[in-house]
Amino acid sequence: MVAPFLLLFCVFSAYPIVKSLILAFDKTNGPKSIVPDGMQNFQFMFQDPDFYTAVKNTFVYAFFTVILQLPLALFLAILLNQHWLKGRSWLRLAFFSPNLMGVVFVGVLFSILFQPQYGLVNVVLHALLPVFPLDTKWLTDSHFVMPALVATSLWIYTGFNMIYFLAGLQAVDKDLYEAAMVDGANQWQQFWNVTWPSIMPVTTFVLVTATIGSFQLFELPWILLGQTTGPDNSGLTMVMYLFVNGFINGDLGYASAVGWTLAVIIMVFGVLQVLLSGTLKGTEA
Repeated sequence: MVAPFLLLFCVFSAYPIVKSLILAFDKTNGPKSIVPDGMQNFQFMFQDPDFYTAVKNTFVYAFFTVILQLPLALFLAILLNQHWLKGRSWLRLAFFSPNLMGVVFVGVLFSILFQPQYGLVNVVLHALLPVFPLDTKWLTDSHFVMPALVATSLWIYTGFNMIYFLAGLQAVDKDLYEAAMVDGANQWQQFWNVTWPSIMPVTTFVLVTATIGSFQLFELPWILLGQTTGPDNSGLTMVMYLFVNGFINGDLGYASAVGWTLAVIIMVFGVLQVLLSGTLKGTEA
């Protein structure tokens, strides 16, 4: 009964993981030219300026995406959990629906929306703020590439994380709110002392998954920037750096080294976030 799962797991998960770890210490030129190379891949990686550019861009994207996305998702969840709000079901669907679109489709769509002169983003911003120039080059100016990526990701994933927060809010024991009101707690005190501690597990989950997803960014900038790394590598991420070296340059060994470095970074940040969330929960308790 377990054999089909074990077979698929070994072929498509276990073997590729072990093979990539071995390749990380090899010099490759395509899939058939493999020469043991020791730690040379890692040494070259930590000396390559493009690697540090990719790391910086990835961290900047992850920071701004998480710090903007999670509060906005929580706010929408609280708003759409109010019984007085009419059309809540339709609004939930509307905010969640961008996540139903493929990332490639979203990249193509926003590459049009960010166009100078006639792009909807520039048109709307210029209408709201006449000093904002219509010819703003979001995707060809290194100063605007990262804001464009963050804004696009917010449009896609905020509604997705909103659903998690909404589920957490609906699971909070209503008796706790009644007890808080009896004690004279106002809306803010109810949120801080009842809602926030109750949804902390959901918050931790959303924080960790959003961070992991941010570090794995690839399809969106690759499509949005026309299959390039952007002006002055302003859109280069770690996964994009891996892809370029592994599948365009053909050095699968070096790409494996980059992949394992990224895996370690994600693991460290994931553990730190879980530990920090546990500390905060213990402090509040």
